[in-house]
Amino acid sequence: MEYRRADSVKGLLQKEISLLLRKVKDPRIGFVTITGVEVTDDLRHAKVYVSVMGAESMRTQTMEGLHSAAGFIRRELGRVLTLRRIPEIVFRYDESVERG
Repeated sequence: MEYRRADSVKGLLQKEISLLLRKVKDPRIGFVTITGVEVTDDLRHAKVYVSVMGAESMRTQTMEGLHSAAGFIRRELGRVLTLRRIPEIVFRYDESVERG
């Protein structure tokens, strides 16, 4: 199995983003769990998969809040991580949790 830097960055991003979500003051963001992170090999883009507790309306509000907080989270990641380039963050709802 070959080592990829993106694999180690995935775990680091998941940990740091989950900590940063506690700092976000947006009331639209409810109880969110990060279920996974995908990072491109060039580390320019990261898809963050989340599950949200609550009804459909709560999920919609939370996803809107996460999208608006993506810039704040990326900026804060730049302060705590020692990466040359901080990935552009996109939040995606993880539907596999509902099916599982």
